[in-house]
Formats: sequence, structure tokens, C-alpha cells
Amino acid sequence: MKVLLITPPYHCGVVEVAGAWLPLNYVYLAGELVKDGHQVVIYDAMTLRHSHADIRKRLASEKADVVAVGAITPTYPDSLEVLKSAKKLDPKVITVLGGVHPTFCHEEILKQDGDVVDYIVAGEGEYSFRDLMRDCQLKIKSSKLKINRVWRSDGFIADLDELTPAWDLLDWDIYKYYIKEGSRLACVSTSRGCEHECSFCSQQKFWQKSWRGRKPEQVVAEMKHLSKEYGADVFLFTDEYPTSERDRWEELLDRLISWGKQPWILMETRAEDIVRDQDILDKYVKAGILHVYVGLEATDQATLDLMKKDLKVQEGVDAVRLLRERDIVSETSFVLGLPEDTPLSVKRTLELATEYAPDMAHFLSLAPWPYADIYPDLKDYVVDKDYRNYNLVKAVTRSKQMSADDFDRSIAECYRDFYMSSLPKLVREASTFRRDYMLKSMKRIMKSSFLRERMKHLGPLPRMVSEMAGRGMGIDEAVS
Repeated sequence: MKVLLITPPYHCGVVEVAGAWLPLNYVYLAGELVKDGHQVVIYDAMTLRHSHADIRKRLASEKADVVAVGAITPTYPDSLEVLKSAKKLDPKVITVLGGVHPTFCHEEILKQDGDVVDYIVAGEGEYSFRDLMRDCQLKIKSSKLKINRVWRSDGFIADLDELTPAWDLLDWDIYKYYIKEGSRLACVSTSRGCEHECSFCSQQKFWQKSWRGRKPEQVVAEMKHLSKEYGADVFLFTDEYPTSERDRWEELLDRLISWGKQPWILMETRAEDIVRDQDILDKYVKAGILHVYVGLEATDQATLDLMKKDLKVQEGVDAVRLLRERDIVSETSFVLGLPEDTPLSVKRTLELATEYAPDMAHFLSLAPWPYADIYPDLKDYVVDKDYRNYNLVKAVTRSKQMSADDFDRSIAECYRDFYMSSLPKLVREASTFRRDYMLKSMKRIMKSSFLRERMKHLGPLPRMVSEMAGRGMGIDEAVS
């Protein structure tokens, strides 16, 4: 069968500020389908910034037997629109929807849009999607195709290294990390899952609080392959929690160091693991890890405990400090929009975020995923039912003292004030790498669509900020 995997044309202006990221989940799905004899096409409409009209043209030209789309909550409406287009062009086409949102909301989807969505692949998809295709072929041969079914594998894949990503199906020229000119960006998964219980997080729910790590030698072999065959020189570790097992993680660092290539590596992990690893942070640097995201989420212990973050405030402070001491760029986030938030608590969050002094800070609007553990505490405060806005950018909740509009304004002000306070320190930064890296990053942040729109009401930026954002000043110009 011919299977067309399409990314939905959804954009909210946050993640896309820094780079054009490849759809790694599709690469894994495609690999298992190819091994089963199917013809697979990956059409990354999102990264190509194609419209629904463009997608309709591609659907008409491909004439696929199966059209499949993945969805998280904010992308779900556009994912559904893609499948509607496919059905309108060919009512006989088999439509498949997978991802986090369909995994938990399949009953709602099939009840409301069962005429558009033939099948839902719930949970980890590689083997269940493969098995679904086998079942479809049998039913087609017997003319008994049954629709509106949810496919889910029993348990998780025991050995992730048995999977064979279909790297050759990607258009590698479009994947770039904008901070490094002329770069080729790859995404690599070194593990899956997380055993923590953060109440706002969809991933711990999706992976059922489990964690599995790949073999370090296989991860490095894959990176070498991507470097040699496709010219990848920047790697994003897509894992929720790559550092979960200290011994395995250190072996991976040692193997990266032995490679000798020292590519640019971007990753995220938990703050307490940075503190745990302070004796081997030099290995992070030697391996090529230059940018680490740690989700601090809040600056007071009560809120962290409410979120079941399993993190101490001081661990977050220490993690940012330790990364700076090793000249590793630190990025973190703070969540606003809880029922107890007040103008004073938001102000305090900004003050402490500035005091922590990460290189990058994101002030995120709490997204009330309908399946998150925290949702029962939020449902009475949700003011926007449009899933497109559940993107951590647009405020969709109110608090007891603040409206959603209040949160939108506060988030814009937090971004403005944080980065304005960071600029004077940045222009005096001793590290040439950090200075140049951050100037390029801040230029992209200041020019990003969601911030420009949000900051209109705040008046003009100070001259130095606006000039740097508009022209991308070098450090010598900024100082002068």
C-alpha cells in the first residue's frame, strides 16, 4: 500500500523560532512500514510552511491508499482538516490519526468525526500502525474493511534499537538550526518516557510513567551515520529524560567524546540531574552538549509541589548556576495561569526568574490538556475551548484574580522585562561563544511572531534592544 504521512500545517511561533525540526516520529513509523513492504512518503507540510491548499494539491498528486497524520492537542484541528481533505478527494482512502491527543481523546474524536477518521493509532505507534496496515490489507482483499477502530499495541517496545528509522525519506535540506549558519539539523531519540508524575505533563501519561533507554553504542552509531550520510552537525536529543540512568548516560557521553567530532548537541533534562552530574559536567562539554533546557516551571515550592514536579527550588537555582559555570547555555520555563496566580505572584515569578539568570527563559501559559492529571483542578477556570490555542502561548485559563487577557499581557511583560534585564549582562559577557550564541538567539526571539504581536501594547523597545532585534548587531556594535 502507498502510505502518505503528513505533518499538519500548524504554527504558534515558539519552537520554530530556533530551528526547522524534522518529524522524528514519522521517521520511525515509516521505517517499520517500509520493512513490511509498503511505499511510504513523508510530507512535512509544517516545516515547509505549506497551506491546506498546498496539501490538497499534494494529496491529489500522490493518490495514496492511506493518509496518516499525528496530533498533539493544539494541532488536532489542523490534523483533522488534512484528513477531511483526503476524504473529500477520495472517499475510499484510509485515514489514520495518531499521537498524544488521539490516544486519550479517541472516544470524542470517533463520536464527532468518525466519518473522517477511519482508524486511531493510540500510544506507541510503530508496531500497532504496522499491524493495522496488515489488517487493512486482509480486509480489503475480503471487501470487509471495518472503520472507526482504535489500535493499540500490548505493552511498549522492549528494545528500541530494533526499530529502523527511515532517514532516507526526509528532505534534509529543509532542516536547519538557525543559530548556526549553514547547519544541518538532526533529531535523535536516546530514550523514551519519564517515571515522574508532573501533573500538567502529557508525556508521563502517554508513556505510563515508564522509561526505556537505547544502548549508548547504537545512539552514537546513528549519529555518526547521520553526520556522514546527511551532513548533520547539530543534533537535538528529543527525549523527555535522557539522563535518567547515570551509568548509561555517562557511557553515552564517553562514547561521544571518543567519536572526536564534537557536534552541537541540544537537549533537555531535569534540574536535579544537572546537580547530580556536577562532577561530570566537563564530559557534557567535551561531548558537544552546549544547550540544555531544564523545566523549572515555578519559583516557589508550593507551586512545584502542586504540579508534582518532584523538584526543590534550590535544585533549579543550582542547575542554572552549574550550567553557566561550564559555559553551557541554559534555557528554562515558568508556567503562569494557575487558579491561585495573582499579579503579585506573577511579579514575584519574574523577579526570581531574573535572579536565577538562565540564558533563556520562557513564560508559558498553562495549557489545560483535557487528559492531564491537573485538569480537574483547572476545568472551572478554562475560558477558551479552541484546541488550537492550547499551545503554551495563548492564555486559555483565568485565575481567581486574573483574566486570560491579564495573563496574556503579563506574559508579554515578563518576556520584555527578562530580556531587557539580560542585555546589559550579555554585552559584557566574557565568553565569546555564549555572547554570540545568545545575541543570535535573542534576535530571533525578539522578531518571533507571537512576541511581536503580544508586545504591541507595551510601546517601543529601548533603542539598543530594537536595533539588535532588527539588525542582528554584533557585540562590538552593541557596546558602542
